[in-house]
Parts: sequence; C-alpha cells; structure tokens
Amino acid sequence: MDPGHMDPVWHPRQILTMLDQLDDDAASYTLNRRATLRRCFWVLASVSFALLMIHYMKYSATLVAGLQWLAQWQGLDKNHWLLLLKQTGFAELVGYIWWTIWHVIGYVVIPWIIVRQVFKQSVMDFGWRWNNTGRHWRGYLLLFTPIAFFIVLVSFRQDFLQHYPFYSQAKRSLFDFFIWEALYLLQFVCLEFFFRGYLLNALRPAIGANAIWVMCVPYMMIHLPKLWLEATGAILFGLFLGILALRSCSIWGGVLVHAGVAVSMDIVSLVKQGQFPHQLMPVVLQN
Repeated sequence: MDPGHMDPVWHPRQILTMLDQLDDDAASYTLNRRATLRRCFWVLASVSFALLMIHYMKYSATLVAGLQWLAQWQGLDKNHWLLLLKQTGFAELVGYIWWTIWHVIGYVVIPWIIVRQVFKQSVMDFGWRWNNTGRHWRGYLLLFTPIAFFIVLVSFRQDFLQHYPFYSQAKRSLFDFFIWEALYLLQFVCLEFFFRGYLLNALRPAIGANAIWVMCVPYMMIHLPKLWLEATGAILFGLFLGILALRSCSIWGGVLVHAGVAVSMDIVSLVKQGQFPHQLMPVVLQN
C-alpha cells in the first residue's frame, strides 16, 4: 500500500494535519461569536457540574450514609438497612450498581437535558450512531494492540492480579461475573458518550478541532487517582480517540476499545489466579 494513501492515524507526525482537516470540515465553526459564547458556557458548566456530582456521589460511602439516614428517618436503628443488605451477599455488587447509576446520570442524563432543552438537537447526532466506525477500524486496532500487549506483561505482577476485577466477588459465579461486566461496560458507554460524544460534538461548532484538546483535559484528570503512567497515557489515548470519534461521527469505536481492554484485564486476572468462575449461580441464590 502506498504510504501516501494510508490512513493518517498511522502517522503520529500528521496529528496537526488531521486536526486541520477536522477544522476545515463544514461541521466546525458554524456558530457566530455570541452563540459560541453561549455554547461554551452551557457545555463547560454542565461538564463541570456532572464531573463534580459523579466524584462525590459515586462512592459506596455515600450510599451507606443515605441508607443510614433513611433508617433513622424511619425510626429504625441506623444500620438496619445495611445489615439487611449484607445478609443478601450482594452488598458489594449493590455498591457498584450505585456507582454505575451515578455515571449514567452524570455522563448521559445531564448532557441529554442540555442537548434537548438548550441546544434543541437530537441526542442521536452526538455519536450514538455507528456511522463510519467500520472505515476506521485500523485506527481503533492501533490503539488497542499496545494496551493488549501491556496487559500480557503486567499479568505476571501480583499487584495486577490483586487489583482486577474491581468487584471482588466476580470469581464467585458466572452470574456475578456477567453482572459485573455489564455494569463495567455500561459505565464505558456512558464515559465515551460524555467525552467523545457530548463534549466533542457540542463544542465543535463553536471552537472546531480545539474541542478535542478541551476534552483531553478533564479526561486526563479523571485518571489522576490512578498510576502516573495511566494518567499520562490518557492524554494521548484521549487525543486519538477524539480524532477518530469526529472522523467516524461515532462513539462506538471507543466503546469497543475500552470494552476489549476492560474485559481482557478481568479475564486474564481471574484465569492467571485459577479463579475464573465455573458455577452458574452463587450459593446465596441456589436455595
């Protein structure tokens, strides 16, 4: 294949060229100065509020505090609902359901309200369609391949095996494993819509391809609690996913990359430990 005709995503030195092409596209800079100001205000204000809410509401400690308040409001012992929840054997899973719910609210519901009520547009135009994802499969494969290689390398480290899956009961049964993976993947769908769907497509008419760089900042910052290497990699990962999302007009390539990485890490960890579940249902549901 003539290198001059290869997809530009294979040439890191052409990043600025790719951004220029997105800038020159008819979808960029379609708003006048005042509309640009309004658009940036609504998008960045809603993104700030959503990230703030997710950060403080997603943890199980917030759910615990809520259940304790509910019990006291009902005149019960403050740990009444917590004890009942623990007796089910699914307290940790419920915590992750709570975690997922707040990602849905922050990453999808809030942007949906802004898109429908403020911008008067269809949410489907913000990356939900498959569109040209298939045409850019090489770019997404290029992103996934080095990460897959990295997963194989770190799978020999004990700290990796102890860290994944996040849900410690995923090894208990196939029911636990698949429910956890469904929650985990739903969170990635929400994340991709928020960063590569809402943020990019809402800001592009105002600031063109600069929307990608704006998106990369909060995307990197949500990785700050993690290892420095992962947070640093999120900058380049976000950049290339942003370019591919605008070129494909879809979030689904990014979802597939995240899904492949997440499920691979969980499966590799469980298999390496000899703990991949074999029984269909946990003991607590068998009787």
